[in-house]
Amino acid sequence: MVGSSHEALHRIFQKDPALLTRALQRVLDVPFPEPREIAALNVDLTEIEPVERRVDTLLRAETDEGTYLLVVESQGKVDDRKRGSWPYYLSYLYEKYRCEPVLMVITQSSATARWASRPIRLGFPGWHSLTVRPLVLGPDNVPVITSERQAERDVPLAVLSAMTHGRGPQAPAILESLASALRTIDPDSAAVFVQFVDSCLADPQAKQMWRDLMTAIQYFWRHPLAEQVREEGREQGLEQGRAEAKAEMILHILEWRGIPVPDAVRDRVSICTDLDQLELWAQRAVHANDAAQLFPEE
Repeated sequence: MVGSSHEALHRIFQKDPALLTRALQRVLDVPFPEPREIAALNVDLTEIEPVERRVDTLLRAETDEGTYLLVVESQGKVDDRKRGSWPYYLSYLYEKYRCEPVLMVITQSSATARWASRPIRLGFPGWHSLTVRPLVLGPDNVPVITSERQAERDVPLAVLSAMTHGRGPQAPAILESLASALRTIDPDSAAVFVQFVDSCLADPQAKQMWRDLMTAIQYFWRHPLAEQVREEGREQGLEQGRAEAKAEMILHILEWRGIPVPDAVRDRVSICTDLDQLELWAQRAVHANDAAQLFPEE
């Protein structure tokens, strides 16, 4: 289970290593050669001495132009100690594997992205013995994917968009398009991506909206995050508790999508105890443009 945004931001590239090269080519406009094969490597860089050093994610990309090591670091805030550790990582990896290392930093913070993108120059002015230029993915260059068609074309990139922009005003549109796109891929992969996004949503309303969307299409219940919710449901009282929770979820989805909810609709949803009926309304709430569309038969 992914326990933090730090872990999710780099582990998405372990789930779909090809996303990393797409990000290099399409987002950062770096002419990285197309890999024939990408493999995850051991992230432990510990030496014989009792000094432990680990990168977040390490991938080896085999291309027609050579072999590259892709070092992915998830960075939550400014940390000037990285001016020493990042050059060390790259030098050590080059010495160990004898192939070119490429450093990529991913962050949810624009300020951290600006800091991380500054070159690290070691030496004296006019003659730098070593220069490290990180490639940075963050809110200012990761695309905002708000259309279902766009999300369906590249689901991992849409996941990265949700993870990166989950704190912004466009979060509802991003999450809705991604929720629909997840229906188009295999359920096991979708469940992993659901967890990545959930770990990165710091805004409580955005997180709750995401869980409501996932509950409506049944993905949320496929992974461990649901266990706590299930326990709470059992404690609340079996069918009644589940019905009340689902009714509240339907109203939350409509409200967070900016759809006005008349009192008549609110009352009808709130008093319903038929779980099958509530499930149907929840699915309609994800796509409805008007609250009355929950009841098309009328």
